[in-house]
Amino acid sequence: MAEAADGQAYDVVILGGGSGGYACAFRAAGLGLSVALVEKDKLGGTCLHRGCIPTKALLHAAEVADSTRESSKFGVKASFDGIDMSAVNSYKDGVIGRLYKGLQGLAKSHKVTLVEGEGRLVGPDTVEVGGQRYTGRNVVLASGSSARSLPGLEIGGRVMTSDEALQLDWVPDRVVVLGGGVIGVEFASVYRSFGAEVTIIEALPRLVPAEDEAASKALERAFRRRKITFKTGVRFSGVEQTDGQVIVSLENGEKFEADVLLVAVGRGPNTAGLGYQENGITLDRGFVTTDERLRTSVPNVYAVGDIVPGLQLAHRGFAQGIFVAEEIAGLNPTPIVESGIPRVTYCEPEVASVGLTESQAREKLGDAVETYEYNLGGNGKSQILGTTGFVKLVRQKDGPVIGVHAVGARMGEQVGEAQLIVNWEAFPEEVAQLIHAHPTQNEAMGEAHLALAGKPLHAHG
Repeated sequence: MAEAADGQAYDVVILGGGSGGYACAFRAAGLGLSVALVEKDKLGGTCLHRGCIPTKALLHAAEVADSTRESSKFGVKASFDGIDMSAVNSYKDGVIGRLYKGLQGLAKSHKVTLVEGEGRLVGPDTVEVGGQRYTGRNVVLASGSSARSLPGLEIGGRVMTSDEALQLDWVPDRVVVLGGGVIGVEFASVYRSFGAEVTIIEALPRLVPAEDEAASKALERAFRRRKITFKTGVRFSGVEQTDGQVIVSLENGEKFEADVLLVAVGRGPNTAGLGYQENGITLDRGFVTTDERLRTSVPNVYAVGDIVPGLQLAHRGFAQGIFVAEEIAGLNPTPIVESGIPRVTYCEPEVASVGLTESQAREKLGDAVETYEYNLGGNGKSQILGTTGFVKLVRQKDGPVIGVHAVGARMGEQVGEAQLIVNWEAFPEEVAQLIHAHPTQNEAMGEAHLALAGKPLHAHG
């Protein structure tokens, strides 16, 4: 049995070095606990290497492409000569490389024992890696998620998930995106900016179906203006690959020809074959079930990140990792409220939100709900940037703001204040007293609250 250098078991053994796993490792080490962190691939996991960071790098390149194309609107003479995918990829990989190097340095400075290799739970307190065993007084499962497909839909050739799409060294002329959730609309946005014709297929009635209906409608309007085609409320039935293209069929009989089919139907938990069930860990459709303190069905075994049912977001993983480290250290941290976690979809325009949607609020509170939509048309900085959209507030009648939803360029940068407002249960009147700098997009947050508090300035009450 492998143990810590002092011959004792580790305080914490963590299986998985993605957002949840490494956050737990660093916080636990910072609290003086001995930590072994097992990772089969690279520290940083999906988010850094195949998810948030590379996709946002592509989206920034897409924004630069759009800015160049539209430069004459701003009196700037520039010509758009196309996309050099190898240069885009080297920019993206450079960002990843610098962040990865920083993470490795942090692991070293925190004195975390990094174990490279595929780990497996072989006992309620033991993880085995390449024949060597690591024992922990506490074990944290953080094995993450991977891109899913539909039953019978094989990935390969011109049918790919986000993993393969991030490695593409050419720009397709025509792309069909299967799935109109976060990953689907982000890639659709990138490919459109890169010059491709894009069609999104979504089985549910609207794009970004988890968001407030007003946000979905605004995104659909923006995508129509950008000539991104989307089919909602229709199901995929099959795909044929020929030498140079894919032919995608829908259940309603429609067919679409494209160079690539991007499958973006969500991410599944990485829990199969890791010894979880054999050691008494309760799973539900592959996800690890936990209580609000992230404890599994086995004492002293916790789970964090994408394997825990709920939002699959890196910052949720960070928060859960920190929470579990503090729980193990006996600090009795406050449980994480899922609805208070901010969400951003980084397409053009961005969709940002925190808290309850209007329909969730009405389901919970009936008629005791008030909403207000502030149009970015009244916001000076948004006019300078040439973006349209809104900030929508959902409040409990005579009570706090319980949801903030925004659509528009750079709205992801506004969700920081929005999550403070929702999580601190602020009343519109309280936010209205705060002064927001002019001219910023952040003023839109202030103006929306002024209006909801009954004293609109650049908005109709």
